[in-house]
Parts: sequence; C-alpha cells; structure tokens
Amino acid sequence: MDRIYFITHKNEKYSYIDSAKLALDCGIRLIQLRMKQTSEIEMLKTACQLKKECEKYKAKLIINDNSEIAIEVGANGVHIGQNDEPISIVRNKIKENQIIGLTCNTKEHIQQALEQKADYIGLGPYRFTNTKQNLSPILGIEGYKNLNCDIPIYAIGGIRLEDAEKLAQTSVYGIALSSLILENKEPENLIKELRNYFKEIKN
Repeated sequence: MDRIYFITHKNEKYSYIDSAKLALDCGIRLIQLRMKQTSEIEMLKTACQLKKECEKYKAKLIINDNSEIAIEVGANGVHIGQNDEPISIVRNKIKENQIIGLTCNTKEHIQQALEQKADYIGLGPYRFTNTKQNLSPILGIEGYKNLNCDIPIYAIGGIRLEDAEKLAQTSVYGIALSSLILENKEPENLIKELRNYFKEIKN
C-alpha cells in the first residue's frame, strides 16, 4: 500500500470527488472515501464515481464506515472506527480480497486490532484537526514510538509537512492526510517532498 493515504474532504473549493482527483493527480494511490452526515444514496453515487477514477490511476479505494457500499462498488476495502461494527462481523460481510482498516487511539487499541486481524491501522490523532469531531486525546510524536506492530500503521490527524520527517523515524508505515493537501498551493511538490521521508513500497 502507498505510504501516503488521502482521506477525502470537502471545502469551499473542492467537492469529495474533486479532492480525491487532486490527490490522484499528485501521485497518491490510496484513497479513503469519508463522507460523514450524508445520505446513503449520495455516498453510493459518489463511491461509484470515485471507484472509476481510482481505476484510471490503478489506485486503491477504501470506504469509510460502510461495508455495504464497499461491497457494492467493489472497493478495495473498508475502514471502521472503534464504535462501529466489530471486525469479525465486517469480515464476514465483505469479499475475501477486501481489506479492513481500523482507527486506533491507544496501544491497547492496537493490540486489539492485531488480535482481530485488521489489515492496517489508522492511529491518531497526532494533533488537533478540524476534519474530525469528538477527537480522542492527542498523541503527539511520543504516541508513535515503539509500537511493535507487524501491520501497516498510518499516523493521522492534523499532520503538517514539518511532522513528516519525525514520524518517518518512528514505527509508523505512512501518514494519512486531507487538509494539508487541499490547502497547499503546490500539492504535487508537497507529495514529492513527503515521499523523501516515506519511501514508497509497491505491492
């Protein structure tokens, strides 16, 4: 999986699809469709459209919090939170080739994710972020050291360019981004700079 993970977000300039297209154009090949407080119909419509865009770039598409839509559009996987359905239930729903990512906020959560056989972890928040409500306690750089985990862990939550080098020296596999890309005047150069710290592994 790509070391840089883009999570869709919309603002005054970008729709969910436009934000994903920007990330794809910048070379990111791992996209999560995250649409909170929207209808099932609208999310399904957006997921179908985004799946086609990801196929053009040979990128992986992950659906946030909705295994049914992940199955229907043939996404590469689903991402769930601590308060969503357990991995065991989701695993029985999705197809054999689809993966499951789990949001974790503590080392105890990581251990549970390993026991439940998650395929990757989104660990955060690194710092405060406006893109997510009801944040768990901030982890900071210390929260990513000595994690002892054999599946990919993505740092997430308010990550800035200056954080990338420090995070790359910890136990994390990569970083998940949203606003950092959308608010940057030269996002393609930004991604290239991030890859200097997180060398891409191709599967």
